[in-house]
Amino acid sequence: MTGDALNALSKQVLDAAFAVHAELGPGLLESTYVACLKAESEAKGLRVETEVPCPVVYKGKKLAEIGYRMDLLVEGQLVIEVKAVEAIAAVHRAQLLSYLRHSGLRLGLLLNFHCVLLKDGIVRQVNRL
Repeated sequence: MTGDALNALSKQVLDAAFAVHAELGPGLLESTYVACLKAESEAKGLRVETEVPCPVVYKGKKLAEIGYRMDLLVEGQLVIEVKAVEAIAAVHRAQLLSYLRHSGLRLGLLLNFHCVLLKDGIVRQVNRL
């Protein structure tokens, strides 16, 4: 997928996230936001998978499933990590970057729905491959 196509896809997902946040507001469980974002994205015609296993690549080899899961994978290309926390921490950013690196994907969004304004809880991460 080209950079322009990925950017367009991320805009569609962000529009869906803003709709979810406008409807629900902050203060709910992460799993609630994941389910609602999946439903809102699918209503926009997007293919969305949840709890997608993320392999660990060590010295060029994919290791057996060890429990890492991406919250959402949109159109097989865009990783979405959803949080409902007081503040985004460095470990949350590292988690998203790890998912991108190990999956070989290029773009991810970290969305913290606990913010009063969702725009304050968005982190866009690019894997330079």
